[in-house]
Amino acid sequence: MKLFLKEHRLLIVVQCLQFAFIWSVLLLSNFKDYVLMFYGVFVSFVFLICYLAYQYYSRRHVYKKLSKRPEHLDELIELTDHVPLGVALDQLMKKQYQLYMDRLKEAEDLQANHLKFIDRWVHQMKTPLSVIELTAQDLDEPESSNVREELERLKKGLHTVLNMARLRTIEEDFQIQPVQLETLVHEVNQENKWFYIRNHVYPHSDVQTAGVTVETDEKWLFFILDQLLQNAVKYSTGKSQRVDLSIYKNEDAAVLEVKDYGVGIPRHDQKRIFQAFYTGDNGRQYRESTGMGLYLVKEVADYLGHTLEVISEVQQGATFRIRFTKEQTIA
Repeated sequence: MKLFLKEHRLLIVVQCLQFAFIWSVLLLSNFKDYVLMFYGVFVSFVFLICYLAYQYYSRRHVYKKLSKRPEHLDELIELTDHVPLGVALDQLMKKQYQLYMDRLKEAEDLQANHLKFIDRWVHQMKTPLSVIELTAQDLDEPESSNVREELERLKKGLHTVLNMARLRTIEEDFQIQPVQLETLVHEVNQENKWFYIRNHVYPHSDVQTAGVTVETDEKWLFFILDQLLQNAVKYSTGKSQRVDLSIYKNEDAAVLEVKDYGVGIPRHDQKRIFQAFYTGDNGRQYRESTGMGLYLVKEVADYLGHTLEVISEVQQGATFRIRFTKEQTIA
């Protein structure tokens, strides 16, 4: 209704000025039949109101469509009505919808090509890294350990880049299946054993409930746990030599917990640690922080339907919990 009044306000103003002008002319010409004057003005207003009512009623769907914000793309190509303005609007919206879909298809193709390039590039980098790792074995200590440590950082960085690229198409890159948490924890620890040794921080497993099995994507859950452990070890180095990994059930729902005794997370940073590129106070102290690790962890956990919790006190350490729903806990 507001849009209709805005469109016809000039017509209403002109009609009122016209009535005022005719009234003034009649008064100046000494026309004394006021009843006839009022009758003429009344009839003119009636015609104006009838005209406006007809215009609004015949085009009400057009005004409604123009005033309402669409919630779905399909609403843009819904037919309005058969009045000329409605037909023209439908044709315009259809052309705009097609243009949008063409641009979206181009963007998706560019994204797919970018993802394919990143995937191939990461895999190509694995070969020279493997060659460097073999070469480092012939070096004397401590040069050999230093080279392997830097190689490990490169591998982790490449995996982060690859996971960041794959996150955009995660729905095409996951498979839900039963995963035993105790086995997964063991595999993650095996993957990071040299990382533990170099940093003098060692994992301690506490399986309070044996044989806990959940429905999830094994590869992506491995990534989540690996990233949480990497952070726990990094922020514990030089302060503590222990990281606790706990598996238990809470109200028949599985919980996987990573607890460290390191520097902890300041309270004002805890609400922002899952934001992309946010490093916080600890990130300024540890220059290697990119602010992407926990962001990826949160995005993947949300997509898989797992809840991520964090409890931390400065200089007391941090505890991250991955909570699975009762429906995801199958044993």
